[in-house]
Amino acid sequence: MSTTAVLHAEWIKIKSLRGTLLPLLAVFGATLAVTVLAFATVGRAEADNADAEPVFDAFYALNFGQIAALGFGTTAVSSEYVTGALRISLAAVPRRGLFYAAKTAVVGAAALLVGLATSFAAFLAGQAFLGEHAIGLGHPGALRACVGGGLYLALMALLATGLTTLLRSGVAVLSLLIPFLLIVSFVVGDVAGGAAQFLPDRAGQQILHEDPAGALGAWQGLAVTAAWTAAALLAGWWALRRRDA
Repeated sequence: MSTTAVLHAEWIKIKSLRGTLLPLLAVFGATLAVTVLAFATVGRAEADNADAEPVFDAFYALNFGQIAALGFGTTAVSSEYVTGALRISLAAVPRRGLFYAAKTAVVGAAALLVGLATSFAAFLAGQAFLGEHAIGLGHPGALRACVGGGLYLALMALLATGLTTLLRSGVAVLSLLIPFLLIVSFVVGDVAGGAAQFLPDRAGQQILHEDPAGALGAWQGLAVTAAWTAAALLAGWWALRRRDA
């Protein structure tokens, strides 16, 4: 099969499987819903706080969107292991490198498009409730954060894709990543101090700050997350090459 045909086949899998498509749509839906709920209720009160950080606070709901992004990256791979469809896929595309590259490319592209739409929509929707406290895309760091937020969500989806290919279990990956992002990362941050800024979520979210603190700047932090993602994808590629379907 040609590269174009393989890419098209992977896109068909994503849009035709409800278990894969719904997490992708939930990236946008969950983030926007939490944004509207939070900013409509306590948005103005928090914006008037002396410690408020208007750019970073605008992306509060991305903490929920990234869980959906992990779910999308996981199910895009695990569905083939669960149903046994991987054997059919590899029979149709014996070149495992082409198969894996096409899958990660389609997952990454879909997550990036939805991630960018999510990031911009969440920012603009939140500001609509802040009245005189609202900021625009021209505010220092705001446009960078919107673009970076979309990139961050795509990287998290690809991180899950690589780990799922390595472990061959979506349940195992989500059981590992979700507690890590919601609990372990904060505990390690309190204990390890500066070392915690190199964790994938904390490093990547530096892009959401107007003035990032610590050793990592905005784009350097996102590069650290990209390095974690690349390592996971390479590990997944190693596992796919060496193991039977």
